[in-house]
Amino acid sequence: MGSLLNKPELLKDGKRLDGRGFDELRPLSIEAGILKNADGSAYLKWGNNRVLAAVYGPKEATPKHFADPAKAIVKCRYAMAPFSSLEDHGRTGPNRRATEISKVAKEAFENVILLNEYPGGEIDIFMEILQSDGGTRAAGITAASVALANAGIHMKDLIYAVSAGRIGDHIVLDVNMLEDNYSDADMPMAVAPRNNDILLLQMDGGLTKQQHKEAVDMVIRAGKKIQEEQRAALKRCYKNLGKDE
Repeated sequence: MGSLLNKPELLKDGKRLDGRGFDELRPLSIEAGILKNADGSAYLKWGNNRVLAAVYGPKEATPKHFADPAKAIVKCRYAMAPFSSLEDHGRTGPNRRATEISKVAKEAFENVILLNEYPGGEIDIFMEILQSDGGTRAAGITAASVALANAGIHMKDLIYAVSAGRIGDHIVLDVNMLEDNYSDADMPMAVAPRNNDILLLQMDGGLTKQQHKEAVDMVIRAGKKIQEEQRAALKRCYKNLGKDE
């Protein structure tokens, strides 16, 4: 979050600066199966975010001494392209933030992939942020979940992610970069919607117990719309595949 010095006003006439209501998502669209050489892929537009996700596998684990004879291993990489925003994203390799997001995303996916169906195997997940405007870890996880399904990876659930934040006394959904930088709290979440299991929850800033509950409820409600777009992307992909054949 940004400094209190020169902090911009984030609300005007009861609305956010981009015109959204407190519980409104940015425009979201997903396209599945767009990379020919990946086993599964997805391209996501979410507000001004642009994310490309690719999945390779299941395949034989490499190096072989990393293999688990009882289940697959998951490798996950989140990376921001050097041109994705005005900030520096470590052109020579992943920075600390990218490493942390890769780790928490990997753990979220390990909770839903049926790893024991792929003994000795490996599943590689890539989340490439091509354009950034806040909420990129949520966008990456949402896109990667579609890419996993597109790859035919067996999962217990198709997970989604989105953030909630706090501006003054107001809880807001799906924070953009300006809100992320200057809001009073930001809380990205990843959810397995079948039972609303929370697979990732991080927080920057502070929320009261009631505000936290309001934020979680807001994410769960918004998840229904995100799930609809995820499923629609997969249906369009396989419908078009049938036409090509």
